[in-house]
This record gives sequence, structure tokens and C-alpha cells, in this order.
Amino acid sequence: MKLVAMTAAVVLTVACGAAEAAPLAKTLFGAKQAGSAQMPAPMGSYAKGCLAGGVQMPASGPGWHFVRLSRNRNWGHPEAFAFLTRLAAAGQAAGGSTLLVGDISQPRGGPMTTGHASHQIGLDLDIWFRQGPGSAMSHAARESAGAVSMVAADKRSVTAAFGPIQRALLRAAAEDGAVARIFVNAAIKAELCRSEPAPRPWLRKLRPWWGHDAHFHVRLACPAGAELCRDQAPPPAGDGCDGSMDWWFSDEALNPPPPKTPPVRSRDVMTLADLPEQCRGVLDAD
Repeated sequence: MKLVAMTAAVVLTVACGAAEAAPLAKTLFGAKQAGSAQMPAPMGSYAKGCLAGGVQMPASGPGWHFVRLSRNRNWGHPEAFAFLTRLAAAGQAAGGSTLLVGDISQPRGGPMTTGHASHQIGLDLDIWFRQGPGSAMSHAARESAGAVSMVAADKRSVTAAFGPIQRALLRAAAEDGAVARIFVNAAIKAELCRSEPAPRPWLRKLRPWWGHDAHFHVRLACPAGAELCRDQAPPPAGDGCDGSMDWWFSDEALNPPPPKTPPVRSRDVMTLADLPEQCRGVLDAD
């Protein structure tokens, strides 16, 4: 009888603990379908924050089309909208057709239900290397569009698809004063280190990172006056075309062994208590 009573007590304790567990932040923010009726403000850091007063960007604009609209991630800070307008104009000036834009943020930022660890404060933009059609793009075409990798099978070089337009877009983005850094595949960074003539200070902002072979990830700096926004530390001095690139082409980096246990992603454990306290107000706002 004592064993049965103890077992029942343990089950009851576990059940109560589960019932009282805080909901995941990704669930709370992922449920919001529109931005908050607040002044635009990024709060927290790129991977631990939220977005007040997010702006929904048009599905298409002068020089761009958003893809995968069903994800409802074409929301961002007004600075992201302004940057996208500038980059699209630079792309067309370089002879491109139309940018294809992936995710920016959810309507109120915060951890996403799937995918990114960052993109939480409306200042991260994914721009596809592939160009889109200059004409209208149907909803079905946006949903089914596929990105095109610029990296060869050897993971060390780029393909012929990486041409003048892609180079021009990366340089225009890197030379934009609002941009803090740009994540690209290491093979793309290495190609630019090999082919771009010095001086090339803009290459400092291009940082190698896994993936990013079919798109580049632009991270904007915190806007002036955004007191609750937390910038990432600036990239190291120099253009980054030095020995620091070597590791990215080691077997450890190119062919990492599979993890022994599934990795725990931050978005899958983060609760509202992990975010700036003002994010509760973002969720509660109209």
C-alpha cells in the first residue's frame, strides 16, 4: 500500500509540474497573426528578443518578391523595409531582375515555431541568390519557388551560377551603413577573397557560416534610439581573408560527425521569462 501511495504521489507531482510549466515563447509569438499597435522597437538580441510595432512588408515591391507568404514572416522593423528598398534598387542598377526574399520576422518577432534561432527582432533578412521574375508572381509560384545553391559539390568552390549580380548584391549590402554583418557559405567568402581586388574593406562584414549556400543572411545594426536593442559584437578587424578561413575547409567543419544525441534548439526550450520583460507587453498589446 505504501508503494502504491508513493507511486501515486510521484505521478501527481509530475502531472502538476507539467500543468504548471510555462508555455514556450515560440508558441506564444507564433500564434500572433499581426504586429502590435506600438511604436516600432526591436527589443533584446537577434536570438533572444521580440519586435514591437512590426511592419508587414508588401508581398512585392519595386525590385523584390517575398516567397513562402504562408509562413507570415514578411514582418520587420521599418529599417528592414528601408534597407530592402535600397538593396533592390542596387540589384536592378547592377543588371539584376528581382530579389527573392525569404524570412524576416514573425509579426511580433520572438522565437519562431520552426527554423531560425535568430530573426527575432525584425532586423534579419534572408535574400536568395537566385533572381526572381520581373513580372508579377502568383501565390502558387511563391510557395513552390526553390532556391539555387551557389556552392559546388566539393563544398570548397562556387558554381557558375555565382555571377556578377550575386557579387554586386553582396557588395551593395556590405557597403550599406545599416548593415552589421552578412552570413554566407564559407566557399562564397573564399571565392570573394580570391577574386576581389584590394582594398576590399567591405569583405569584413561577410562572415562564413554553415548553410547559406542558396541565400545570404543580412543582419542590420540596432537603429539609433533603440535603447532596448542589443547589437552583436562587431566582426574582427580586417577583411577576414586570412588564416581564420582555414578551419572552414577542414574535415571537422565540412564533414562533422552526427551528434550522439539530438541537439536541443534554443527556440524549443525558451519561455517568455527568457526574453526582455517588455516582450510580455508586446504580446498583450492590441
